[in-house]
Amino acid sequence: MSIDWSPLHTELALWRAEQMVLPLWWRDDDAIAATSELDRLARLSDDLSLPVHLAVIPAHAEASLATMVTAHSNLIPTVHGWAHENRAPSGSKKAEFGHPRVGANDELQRALSTLRGLFGPSLVPAFVAPWNRLHPSFMQNLSDLGYAAVSTFLPRPSAHPAPGLLAVNTHIDPIDWRGTRGLLDPDRIITDAVAQLQARRRGDVDRTEPFGYLTHHLVHTPDVWTFSHAFLSEMLNGGATRTLLTEAIKETK
Repeated sequence: MSIDWSPLHTELALWRAEQMVLPLWWRDDDAIAATSELDRLARLSDDLSLPVHLAVIPAHAEASLATMVTAHSNLIPTVHGWAHENRAPSGSKKAEFGHPRVGANDELQRALSTLRGLFGPSLVPAFVAPWNRLHPSFMQNLSDLGYAAVSTFLPRPSAHPAPGLLAVNTHIDPIDWRGTRGLLDPDRIITDAVAQLQARRRGDVDRTEPFGYLTHHLVHTPDVWTFSHAFLSEMLNGGATRTLLTEAIKETK
């Protein structure tokens, strides 16, 4: 795979020249059980020395996943909805918590308690919204239930959507969900990444928000695996700093 990384190199050089800090974090969605794909994700994380935050589906999570998390300190579990089922009204985009509905708050509480029972103190109480869609009316309840962070996609409009709740989103997804479901055109991904970094550097969006890379290990093609390794390596080699959700949460308290 031949990729022109020069636009990213140029932008990251400007960040270094201006002595600006670029926190980088990694989120991977839809974890349920220990699989060969998850093992490959763990090895990639080890190779990069970059922890990966697993968005775990509580209703379907298996004990084997907890065993694997225990064996790999670089796998950090978070909460991914309740059952990852589409509960959106007819005609709306897919979402589990994208609209107010009866029973939703009970599911949010059950999701957190289920994964605390499975992972214990290794669980980071962050809510990752299925399909990256979350209605604002849930924010305060998430905080009241004990969630410390929430994550969707694209730059956060506010660092704190509710008191005690930190927003830490993801920003780059390498998968072509609306087309081949393989790797997007790498040039398109790099162009998008550079545009977002430029907006941060100019102050058009929150430059303190950790820059998030989003993967889905269960559906990766070989090209997605290869690109992910290369992209994250380029970011780290270019000066991005490894960031954990737990660190981001502590810094805001």
